[in-house]
Amino acid sequence: MYRYDEFDHKLVADRVNQFRGQVARRVSGALSEDQFKPLRLMNGVYLQLHAYMLRVAIPYGTLRSEQMRMLAHIARKYDRGYGHFTTRQNIQYNWPALDKIPDLLDELASVEMHAIQTSGNCIRNVTSDQYAGAIEGETEDPRIVSEIIRQWSTFHPEFTYLPRKFKIAVTAHKHDRAAIKLHDIGIVVKQNDAGEIGYEVHVGGGQGRTPFVAKKMTDFVPKAKLLAYLEAVMRVYNMLGRRDNSYKARIKILVHETGEEEMRRVVEEEFAKIDASNMLTVPQEEIDRISAYFAPPAFDSAPAESATFAQAQADNADFARFVRANVVAHKQDGYAIVNISLKPIGGVPGDATDAQMDVIADLAERYSHDEVRVTHEQNLVLPHVKLDDVKTVYDTLATHDLATANLGLISDQIACPGLDYCNLANARSIPLAQEISERFADLDRQYDIGELKIKISGCINACGHHHVGHIGILGVDKKGTEFYQISLGGAADENAAIGQITGRAFTEEDIVDAIETLVTTYTDLRADGERFIDTYNRVGMAPFKERLYD
Repeated sequence: MYRYDEFDHKLVADRVNQFRGQVARRVSGALSEDQFKPLRLMNGVYLQLHAYMLRVAIPYGTLRSEQMRMLAHIARKYDRGYGHFTTRQNIQYNWPALDKIPDLLDELASVEMHAIQTSGNCIRNVTSDQYAGAIEGETEDPRIVSEIIRQWSTFHPEFTYLPRKFKIAVTAHKHDRAAIKLHDIGIVVKQNDAGEIGYEVHVGGGQGRTPFVAKKMTDFVPKAKLLAYLEAVMRVYNMLGRRDNSYKARIKILVHETGEEEMRRVVEEEFAKIDASNMLTVPQEEIDRISAYFAPPAFDSAPAESATFAQAQADNADFARFVRANVVAHKQDGYAIVNISLKPIGGVPGDATDAQMDVIADLAERYSHDEVRVTHEQNLVLPHVKLDDVKTVYDTLATHDLATANLGLISDQIACPGLDYCNLANARSIPLAQEISERFADLDRQYDIGELKIKISGCINACGHHHVGHIGILGVDKKGTEFYQISLGGAADENAAIGQITGRAFTEEDIVDAIETLVTTYTDLRADGERFIDTYNRVGMAPFKERLYD
């Protein structure tokens, strides 16, 4: 795992001191809210419906135990005893007092964490696969290049004031768990026919008012030249991206209006100029230095099968369910990847209490080589757990309401904060997610339904990723009344797709029944082994729409 060097420490300390002065001027009245806004956004501070909100960066979703403990401490000391893990693999605190935020940031800095570039028109926190370095079949650990990109993009002077925010995601596996095609830039680590490691680059994905799946700009960029290629994309965007209309300022609009072929041509032209200068060639020794931080842990030698693990499943049906839903095979014999659902029945998706975060930190330190991962689906992961220890981990999780065995199932929903917190929202997301999970609380029924990804947004900005839900739900306002629009057929994986709207929106009273109708339609129509998305892709919208509006 990457550790700060002397430059990182100074950079973060200087920013905290700078922001402390800015906050003092705002509290004293020397700065108006309008004057303060661009300054707070550069430090991850938003003004929501009821209070300021702080978003803390978790680069590529990786945490040490001491960092998770600090997040718990922050929740206790500066918030209301919980934090909210987001679809950017970050954490948000919804209730910090503005005058205390500099102290909060100072404490975060003590464990090598900050809130820089988690907001504003800049390159945001780089996200990646939550199973990085643990799953079989990776080309290489995608966090290596994610860290290289983080260092390149942090405080990049040319890209501090972009037309709009900019998001980058990286994967190195054939199964995309980082939603790279829904990002401004999506990167796939791959190997060419000569055995060289390089990168396939996609540009122009995104959700919001105008959703697009990214276009592949290049099949292969050599490892040493990736930053030069990314710089070329960013320069083209910075020069040509629209600044006259914030709704049309994302690079997805530039790619769409310019055209895929022309966009590829101008990027390649800019790339050739940068490449010829050699100013952004990454030295192999620097690649090796950063790679060393992501070397595999010192795994114990163990057989691929564990009699203890198998017997525990035979003896305990609840544990067997947990293994079925939440435990994934590890690339190392004798180990497993353990997913922790933050979606208990009736709970708030993505929320974790201070006590729960402390428990997870303890488990990571003792059983997972001191690592925790945050997923873009608002869950957590212990990436390196010995099979013999999984039952012990499960028992502890169960004691703290963290063992819900629903990963990938209908109750494992993504939901934005919605109208309960956000001043941009048209409708509430959290209560709807809670109602849906309660309607489908029976785990046997959830397993029968199988994989079904529901994603809920409270407004068109799509923070809940509704466009790419198998079932997507968008909150809309009609003359002061909350309604919910449904879309079907979205996907955020390697087969990324934008869902299609079914028709008229549903009232708050009718929306959960509408979801029930969709699920029943699927179970009536599915062939053997089909997931919801498979059935939808086979039969299309018509039978679902007919049942919904009958």
